[in-house]
Amino acid sequence: MPRTTFDTLPADARLWIFAAERELSTGEREYLLATVDGFLDHWAAHGHPLTSARDLRHDRFLLIAVDEAAAGASGCSIDALVRDIKRVEASLGLALIDHGPVLFRNGEAINRVPRDEFSDLARAGTVTPETIVFNNTLTRVGDVRAGRWEVPAAQSWHAAAFF
Repeated sequence: MPRTTFDTLPADARLWIFAAERELSTGEREYLLATVDGFLDHWAAHGHPLTSARDLRHDRFLLIAVDEAAAGASGCSIDALVRDIKRVEASLGLALIDHGPVLFRNGEAINRVPRDEFSDLARAGTVTPETIVFNNTLTRVGDVRAGRWEVPAAQSWHAAAFF
């Protein structure tokens, strides 16, 4: 059972979060999900199929996870995933793998800025420890389900880095 739905994965499933530099159009979302589904349908580690799933949130965050109970993702299989995501980046002409920028909410809007700019915003008081940020460093599906992904900056690594 290589590909499943995201909500059926166990809480300890390994997670990767990719954040697009902007909201994706309908066509871009369809292309991204179809390409990722094609990859996940054949994703394997040392010949063992990986039980995996994906989810797209807020039209810009791609979550990919693997249930490592039967077979865990290996370095080579993770490299294959990253290569596939890079191929999607090139096809769509946008960044998905760049983990440097900070993504945060400004009202309902989601902003993406370089870390030094976020630091400047923090110094100016434009963003505060209460600003909702996206913690894309999470590594387990259960963390997303427990509400640790979209949180006030004070509850994420952002607190130590910027406040």
